[in-house]
Amino acid sequence: MSTERTFAMIKPDGVRRRLVGELIARIEAKGYDVVALKRMEIPRETAETHYGEHRDKPFFSGLVDFITSGPVVAMVLEGEDAIAGWRTMMGATNPADAAPGTIRGDFATTIDENVAHGSDAPETARREIDLFFPELG
Repeated sequence: MSTERTFAMIKPDGVRRRLVGELIARIEAKGYDVVALKRMEIPRETAETHYGEHRDKPFFSGLVDFITSGPVVAMVLEGEDAIAGWRTMMGATNPADAAPGTIRGDFATTIDENVAHGSDAPETARREIDLFFPELG
């Protein structure tokens, strides 16, 4: 086990549905520290950079449109195995496959509107933290 940082985001559907407090409570109950947090509207250019690995896929523009459709809450979480732990807390991307008790199992409505995002690897976490919280670099 190792202490690490990860990037986490409550997507526009989660903010719109007023799930921010519930999700932060779950994060803190799990023992992770929220070391940075901001509510923001993501500029289109930032969203395109964030989802850059999907640029050539047919769903790319839909991803960008959705993530820029309203405010998000961007966070940096820190704790033991935070990357894998936060992804486990979120559950499967498709809410139909997400276990009850996970964020997506409890709150997501569709594969596109699945409430939360989390980095999938240490390199991704560094890139996403640098993109959304350059002041932490």
